[in-house]
Amino acid sequence: MNRKKNFFAGPSVLPVEVLQQLHEDLLDYKGYGLSMIEASHRGQPFETMYQETLSLVRSLMNVPEDYEIFFLGGGATLQFSMIPMNFLKNGTVADYIKSGTWSNKAAADAAKVGDVNLYYDGTDNGFSSLPDPSAVKPSENSSYLYLCSNETIGGIEWQSWPETGDVPLIADMSSDLLSRPVPVEKFSMIYGGVQKNLGPAGATLVILKKDMLERQNPNLTAYLDYSLHAKGGGLYNTPPVFSIWAVKLVLEWIQKNGGAEGMDKRAALKSSLIYDVIDGSDGFYRSPVDKNVRSRMNVVFRMGSEELEKKFLAEAGENGMLGLKGHRSVGGLRASIYNSLPVEDVQALADMMKEFQRVNG
Repeated sequence: MNRKKNFFAGPSVLPVEVLQQLHEDLLDYKGYGLSMIEASHRGQPFETMYQETLSLVRSLMNVPEDYEIFFLGGGATLQFSMIPMNFLKNGTVADYIKSGTWSNKAAADAAKVGDVNLYYDGTDNGFSSLPDPSAVKPSENSSYLYLCSNETIGGIEWQSWPETGDVPLIADMSSDLLSRPVPVEKFSMIYGGVQKNLGPAGATLVILKKDMLERQNPNLTAYLDYSLHAKGGGLYNTPPVFSIWAVKLVLEWIQKNGGAEGMDKRAALKSSLIYDVIDGSDGFYRSPVDKNVRSRMNVVFRMGSEELEKKFLAEAGENGMLGLKGHRSVGGLRASIYNSLPVEDVQALADMMKEFQRVNG
C-alpha cells in the first residue's frame, strides 16, 4: 500500500507498526478466542491490557504516585465543563489564559458555571504570542489557573510553565502529550484527547493529583464526578476500549523510540525542517507566530495570496500530502507533525515547499 503523508490535525497519523498490530490481533486477541473490543471491561483480557496502559503512562510521563490516571469519553470538550463544575468554588474565580481557540472555548464554558478571570487574552495580537511564564501569577481568590499547552489552530505552544504556588495549575495537553518531557508535579491536572499524539479518537487521558479530590464539588451527577472515576480506577462505566488498546500500542512504540526524550528530539528535528524553509524563504512563506512560542506540533504559515495557497494545496495533494489546509476559522496552511508522523514525510514536505517557491517565487 502506498500510504499518504498525513498532516491532518486530528484524528491524526498512527505508527504503521501499531496499525499492523491492531490488524493482527483484532479478530483473536492474543489467543483468547475473541476480540479485545468484545471483551468485558470487568475481566480478562481487558483488565491486564488496561493496567499495562496506565503503567506505561505513569512510566513514560514520570507521573508521581500521588496522581490518579484514568481515561474518560467526551473528548477535551467534556473537560471544559467538568473542570469548573468540579473545582470552581463559589466566591472565587478561575483564571484562564486565552491563547487561542481551545482555551477560549474552555473559558466560555467555565463562565457558564462560575466567575472567570481572563488573566491573559491574546485576541489583540491575533494569538501570536504568550505571556512570560515567570510573570504569570494567579488571582488571590483563584480556584485554579488554566492553560492550553499547544493551540492546534494558531500554532502556538508553551515552552515553559508558570509557577502558581498553592493555586492548582490545570493544562489541556491534547495536542502535545508525550511530545516532550513535562514536569507533571507542577500541575494539579493534565488532560488531553488522545487523537493527536497517542491514538485514535474516543478516549481522553486524565492525570489528576489526588488532593484535588478534596477540593471538588460533592454535588455532581455520577459521570461528571472525578472522585467517582478515581475510586473506580476509571472503570465506573464501560470505557472506550478500542481507543485505550490502541493507546497502549502507541505508548509501547514511544517507549521503543526513546520515550518522551526521544519524541522531544524527533519533534525538534521535524519542526525545524519546515521552520527553516519558512525563515529562509525571504518572505515567500511567513509564520504569524512569535518565534519563541512556535508550536512544534502544528506549523502554521501563510503565502502571498489565497490563490497561491490553493495552488500549493493542489500540488501537495498530487504528491500524496493530505491535511495541509489551515483551519476554516483562520485559513492559510498548517502542517500537523505529531509524534507518529515519519521524519521522511516532513522532509518531503520541506523539499516540496522549496521547489514550489523556486517555480512560483
